[in-house]
Amino acid sequence: MFEKIKEWARSFLKIIPPEQYTFTIQSEFDEQTEAFKNKLWYDGNAYELEQFYKQTVNHTYCFWGAVPSRGREIRKIHTGLPRIIVDTLTGIVTADLNNISFKSKTDEEIWNEIANENNIKQLVSEAVKSALVIGDGAFKLSLDSKLSKYPIIEFISGDKVSFKYERGRLEEIIFLKEYKKRSAEYRLEEIYGKGYVKYKLFKGNSEIKLSEFEETKELSEVVYSGDFIMAVPLIISPSTKIKGRGKSIYDGKIDNFDSLDEAYSQWIHALRECRPTRYIPEVLAPRDFNTGAVIRPNPFDNQYVKIGDNMGEDARNTVDLKQPVLPVDAYLQTYITALDLCLQGIISPSTLGIDTKKIDNAEAQREKEKTTLYTRQMIINALTQTLKALVQSVFDTFNTAQEQSIYEVECDVIFGEYANPSFEAVVETLSNPNTPMSIEAKVEEMWGSTKSEEWKAEEVKRIKEQTGIMTADEPAIDAEFKVGGFIDG
Repeated sequence: MFEKIKEWARSFLKIIPPEQYTFTIQSEFDEQTEAFKNKLWYDGNAYELEQFYKQTVNHTYCFWGAVPSRGREIRKIHTGLPRIIVDTLTGIVTADLNNISFKSKTDEEIWNEIANENNIKQLVSEAVKSALVIGDGAFKLSLDSKLSKYPIIEFISGDKVSFKYERGRLEEIIFLKEYKKRSAEYRLEEIYGKGYVKYKLFKGNSEIKLSEFEETKELSEVVYSGDFIMAVPLIISPSTKIKGRGKSIYDGKIDNFDSLDEAYSQWIHALRECRPTRYIPEVLAPRDFNTGAVIRPNPFDNQYVKIGDNMGEDARNTVDLKQPVLPVDAYLQTYITALDLCLQGIISPSTLGIDTKKIDNAEAQREKEKTTLYTRQMIINALTQTLKALVQSVFDTFNTAQEQSIYEVECDVIFGEYANPSFEAVVETLSNPNTPMSIEAKVEEMWGSTKSEEWKAEEVKRIKEQTGIMTADEPAIDAEFKVGGFIDG
């Protein structure tokens, strides 16, 4: 009965179901080209950027791809903002990587030797920088007894790495390495899986034997015991386009960077065009000392316009100096708007030393740092999990190479704080007697891990003595004292 009522209502109201549409949308670039484009923006070479965009299709309307009309050329200037953003974020994250602590003293000693050999802090800095620009990457572990008895750690950027997943689980990490010999191009695939490392060599699109190429003839498949991969991926922000891959921090911002460069380039061009111009009669025009010919004006540093001589009866030939009015406020507002769009959701202007509103009080500065804090925390969360997995994989590789049993390594990745109040502000707050904290808590908050436990205990004792708080020894209790009275000897 209910279905019949629905059919009757549909026929009565004449409800027609919507038509089915098919859309075909072509992607702008493939993964490799996208990674190459992001690298160009990070490198910040204006000449290379212009070449890239002039060779790509459908970029004639963007600033870097536009070809100006003859006689109206302008100097295209790159501000370098993309590189500054990545370098600053990398610096405020890796500089605060204080330590990787272990519960086992033996594990800590082994890790310190491995970290020193591989210069782990510099390696992590390069990894974060590459992952922010490209989107992801992976740490690769290898063993070479000629170089070290410990695993060798390398980071490979995302444009030379691919991941293979099985139902959302990472199964293989494939590292790509390209060779070029004469006119032939070779591609080596190092396949890192659970318990094995395999190699495949391609010449063009055809797979060939490893022995057919000089660089790979000594490579052979490696099989080891243990259900782990000798590689660890680093993905800071997951991609919404490709599942299992990372997203570059430049995603969605390239057009804003292009607009910022255009605004700044036009501003500088207008500044040059608005330089003072001298209108000089021909009789007063500067001439070459040897030939007597009028010197051609230089548009950069000696700009003038030659005019005819004034032949009037009482006229005098004089030099007129004129300068157009430069709308500085309009150019500045355009530049600040473009800059805000570039930084939105990534980093605060004050982190980069930019104060567009001229607010100098400390509270306002900390408020403006919130966007940086959110981005920094996102990077730290991803990096903490990756470093823990890397430590575990390093120990598994080392123990397997030493023919020892593998075990779970317990460690903590410790990062410092960012944008904390100054030391003077901390002292002022903690020295206030109304602060609801004990002396021990105040000393711990003020000095933290910068002082030893013995020093902090002595500092607590000194503060108590200065404030008149004395600690008396506990009185001794006679052995013959019993609860309920004394026992007469």
